[in-house]
Amino acid sequence: MGQSRRLIVVVDDDRTNLSNARLSLMDTYDVFTVSSGEKLFSLLEKVTPDLILLDIEMPEMSGYDVIRILKATNKVAGIPVIFLSALSDDDSEVEGLDLGAVDYIFKPFSKKILLKHIELQLLIETQKQELKRYANDLEGMVANKTKTVFELQNSILRTVAELVERRDDITGGHIERTQNYLRLLVTLLLRNGVYQNELSAWDTDLFVMSSQLHDVGKISIRDEILMKPGSLSAEEFEEMKKHAVSGADIIRKIEDTTTEKDFLKHAELMAESHHEKWDGTGYPYGLKSYEIPLQGRLMAIVDVYDALTNERMYKKAQSHDQAIAIIRNGLGTHFDPLIAEVFLKYEKDFERAGGK
Repeated sequence: MGQSRRLIVVVDDDRTNLSNARLSLMDTYDVFTVSSGEKLFSLLEKVTPDLILLDIEMPEMSGYDVIRILKATNKVAGIPVIFLSALSDDDSEVEGLDLGAVDYIFKPFSKKILLKHIELQLLIETQKQELKRYANDLEGMVANKTKTVFELQNSILRTVAELVERRDDITGGHIERTQNYLRLLVTLLLRNGVYQNELSAWDTDLFVMSSQLHDVGKISIRDEILMKPGSLSAEEFEEMKKHAVSGADIIRKIEDTTTEKDFLKHAELMAESHHEKWDGTGYPYGLKSYEIPLQGRLMAIVDVYDALTNERMYKKAQSHDQAIAIIRNGLGTHFDPLIAEVFLKYEKDFERAGGK
């Protein structure tokens, strides 16, 4: 099947000019002719031409008036317009081009000149559309590639995190649950205007994904400590506390070999500071209040909630209500009071998010 013919509309109040234009174009293009701007707009309600040849000097509505309306109407603003004019002065030509015309053809015109001008403008328009399609396709390809890389990163991180979980003998689901809690917590904080400026500047997906590395430092802890069924001795607990610094060190080494800084910075701060406490009694550095990065303050509360409500080798799971009582008691001592207040306000949402 051959390529469909392009449609040209000629607008001129002179019947002779319309007839000459039709005869010049009909072998190559489909042609509609109209004698005024008003009739053009009526026609454009039914068809969308590939190009408009527009006379300037017409009664009632000049070509300049017509093109102003065309370019202000979204549906037809992209149709290329070539002016037909008997005016050969520079000012008239510049005015038409300023209004959005792509070319000028001076009357009387020859068939060859008319066809060549139209051919050139249609070629330019075709190339513009192809470039637009290419840009859209490229944007789609980049988006798909980015999604693939994101999914690959997430898969690798989840595998590493699950290895840490298994070494710690944690009942499965800790990583997934803390991610769910974090996403919910960020959403609720933003809704309540808490830490809005800082949180709104983050990519929430990246932040939540980075949380999978918050306990990566446990890789460096000896099995007999990490998997001990009973309480740790004071010496063993000091050894266990080193996992926060070890985790941050591991992530910094990754940072040194990649350009992806935002994601890893979230992970580093979370790994290093999620055991710090608001009153300065946490570890590894005894930071207090706003000295503790927001990433660590957020992870602290969801990590404790999940630890309390799930079984570990050394303890039974506590109920949601018991966990909430402990968190409420830690408001302003263990936990950032602003974050804890929002957590407690919506505690039933967190219960549902954990599948309790």
